[in-house]
Amino acid sequence: MILVMGENMSNSLISVKNVSKAYGGVKANIDISLSVEKGSITGIIGPNGCGKTTLFNSIVGYHPIDNGSIKFDGQEISKIRVGDIARLGMIRTFQQTRIYGKMNCVENMQISVSQRAGADFSMFGNRKGESRDRAEHLLEFVGLHSKRHLISGDLSFGQQKLLEFAMALMNEPKVLLLDEPTAGINPTLINGLIDRLRRANEELGITLCVIEHNMRVIMNLASHIYCLSNGKMLADGKPGELQNDQRVIDAYLGGH
Repeated sequence: MILVMGENMSNSLISVKNVSKAYGGVKANIDISLSVEKGSITGIIGPNGCGKTTLFNSIVGYHPIDNGSIKFDGQEISKIRVGDIARLGMIRTFQQTRIYGKMNCVENMQISVSQRAGADFSMFGNRKGESRDRAEHLLEFVGLHSKRHLISGDLSFGQQKLLEFAMALMNEPKVLLLDEPTAGINPTLINGLIDRLRRANEELGITLCVIEHNMRVIMNLASHIYCLSNGKMLADGKPGELQNDQRVIDAYLGGH
């Protein structure tokens, strides 16, 4: 089914309506609408090149949209800069980790904190002790406490992804946008990452929006999933509904 969204989405933390984005003559997103409910785990799937990452980049302000509306917690953000959107409480991670490879894990955590309004945790600020305590607590949360003094560039790729996840949590986000969180991670670490994503959602109250190619992961993690194809919204619904939707099977599931 395609979700027809009304004007009043009081429980919607992210509301995307009729968003389009083109690069030159290439239409990456065409009239996309979706809603991420507060407290939910929402998935976005689709074949390579269908526009998922472009949509993420539009939501967090990395580039302007051509038309449409993007609201975060009721506020229009489509013309707001990346840093200002982050300060509102929206943080994203990337397919390739963005860590400081020559710093240890605790230092990465401390330096990652944005200057969010009301947040004065800083590696160089007056509350360095509190910042370090929070960093160590979150490293324990993601299972990296024993490696907290290791240089982050020496961690495995999967451990670096866990570190990046913990760095995002340092900013106390309302919502995390995760781009392929399990890509490149060995199967042993995947289950641990899924567990920590769930815990962040349930225990820390963080809303998650996840782009993911691993169907087992997203079908077991998300409560609602959107499927893009050729830059357009193809279908959306509960995991079981999409697994049995022939359009989704033809466009994506059948090709993997």
